[in-house]
Amino acid sequence: MFPFPFVWSSWPSGREIACGSYFVSRNRLVYERSASSFFNFSAVLTKTCAICLESMKAGHGALFTGECSHAFHFNCIASNVKHGNCVCPICRAKWKEIPFLGPTYSDLPHVRARVNPANWPQDDSTITLLRRLPRTDLSNRQNPLASLLNISEPNVYDDDEPIGFLTEAPEHGLTSTIDVKAYPEYSAIPKMASEESFSILIHLKAPCAVASPIACGNQNASLTTHQPSRAPIDLVTVLDISGSMAGTKLALLKRAMGFVIQNLGSSDRLSVVAFSSTARRLLPLRRMTESGRQLVLQAVNSLVSSGGTNIADGLRKGAKVIEERKEKNSVCSIILLSDGQDTYTVSSSGNGVNRPIPDYQSLVPSSIRCNAGHQIPVHAFGFGADHDSFSMHSISEISGGTFSFIESECAIQDAFAQCIGGLLSVVVQELIVQVECLHPGIHLAPIRSGSYANQVVDGMKGSISVGDLYADEERDFLVSVNVPPVTDEEIVLLKVGCSYRDPLSKEVVTLNSKDVIIQRPEAVSERVMSIEVDRERNRICAAETIAEARAAAERGALSEAVLILEARRVILSESMAGKSGDQLCAALNAELREMQERMESRQRYEESGRAYVLSGLSSHSWQRATARGNSTDSSSLLHSYQTPSMVDMLHRSQTLCPSPRHSRPTIRPARSFPSRPDPR
Repeated sequence: MFPFPFVWSSWPSGREIACGSYFVSRNRLVYERSASSFFNFSAVLTKTCAICLESMKAGHGALFTGECSHAFHFNCIASNVKHGNCVCPICRAKWKEIPFLGPTYSDLPHVRARVNPANWPQDDSTITLLRRLPRTDLSNRQNPLASLLNISEPNVYDDDEPIGFLTEAPEHGLTSTIDVKAYPEYSAIPKMASEESFSILIHLKAPCAVASPIACGNQNASLTTHQPSRAPIDLVTVLDISGSMAGTKLALLKRAMGFVIQNLGSSDRLSVVAFSSTARRLLPLRRMTESGRQLVLQAVNSLVSSGGTNIADGLRKGAKVIEERKEKNSVCSIILLSDGQDTYTVSSSGNGVNRPIPDYQSLVPSSIRCNAGHQIPVHAFGFGADHDSFSMHSISEISGGTFSFIESECAIQDAFAQCIGGLLSVVVQELIVQVECLHPGIHLAPIRSGSYANQVVDGMKGSISVGDLYADEERDFLVSVNVPPVTDEEIVLLKVGCSYRDPLSKEVVTLNSKDVIIQRPEAVSERVMSIEVDRERNRICAAETIAEARAAAERGALSEAVLILEARRVILSESMAGKSGDQLCAALNAELREMQERMESRQRYEESGRAYVLSGLSSHSWQRATARGNSTDSSSLLHSYQTPSMVDMLHRSQTLCPSPRHSRPTIRPARSFPSRPDPR
């Protein structure tokens, strides 16, 4: 890029500095003298590492200066090079010498280090060294990425890499089954009393992940970690690379994708679709072996931002990868990230109170919608303040995925980590819950199941289609029945059962039904409500209140929306669960308070309030964790749906491969139900 090895130690004053055919101005921009139009190369001379975006100061670790004059932290660039990236992340210049982590420098006298000795970390157990690349490594003639990126896309995407032999799955699937419990609103009702709406909580908890020691693909071969035996995934990432993603956003997206790639197993397959004005599949579904990782990392690092935002075309390409693959892993999902608004398929004209709601169904291919024969969830991530939260939320709801709001640019890696922590721990698929009334005088009321489809047949039988569950994930559903007067000492209100498919063994598991029984004595001295039922009722009512407040905010009545949320907070605090110091009630109260603050003005609501509210609605409707603002931090109370696998992946993101933040508290998993008495 530059004909001179140029590194700044201090900035001179008073004039520009000329060097060959280039000169450097006082504003730290490098220009080419002879060019009719000037090129901005400010990244060359900044004191910020382009990989971690942290300052490069003396005493903050060793630095590496490439042959192209771009400088980076040694640890950052060595990690980047370790995965096969032999080009500069900024200018794409091919390097003849690359940094790597090796033994002590004294052990390798023939290896030359390009470091500033003043910045050398004296207490490191390893030293950053340089290795000269063989000439063949620099040749494009045998570069598989170049051959893939330069060919036209096939008409049919049936070029996915074969799944191969699955060595990570146990022979007989899961070692445990779903835990099903039922909690009646009251344990006893007098014989001659009747109830028109009597609630029963059905609580489900997925089996835990089974850990087995295997080599971790993103570490040295000698390192071993406990990775759960799990179902492999086919993952398609659909990434916005429009002009608005230029600079820090794209750099952080590449870093987050690197984290995803490094944490996929060798049986997982990944495809990358990038879109701006049009979409392009960069790579077919590739297994994340060592060579597969290197190829995908190079493809991601080659991304350049430009053009508009065509989300629909990106999703069409992503769905096409899923639809036309020759072989299928049992778990499949799409991750969509965008920081803008689709300007090609739907009209987003208008804003605020009078903004028309476009037909967002047109953004989602029919093959991946919830009502299709097979559901492919799209987990949508709205990036920054300018994304269209309406469309991203609608896309996720239509497809059965979640919507996360990434408010801070630095939180993108954590948001991805939480998502893949769940996707890489699927232990239950096609889960269906069945309920049946056995007594002729008892009938089912309509079931409130959030975004999960349900049906009630003749008031006697009902079902809820839950779908996939991550390891240790929980679901709660309130079912209401009428309770007639009886002469018996007890009565069976419901029979509860479920069936699902084990993604490892592919077998269908049907659990024995459980009877929900309450006592019917002559008289009851004191009726005590189940705290589990009260807790779930609070959650459902809070979600309904959020939807009501959002409707008020969208019609411009922000003061009314704030009052609606405040009224619900009062009810929560006065409920039995609230008075007992219940953790979920505290989290709901904190969430409602945060929403009130984001509705304090129209500007605040437009910038972040709407996206925060929609992400909250997505989380509650699916009972699944989403990223909201800074909700992945442990200082937040919004952890009700996080699973241990999500927390573990977040911990990896924040320690083994940290995002560019200055301080990170330890993350603790929070449970929706910290303690439970035995159900009746």
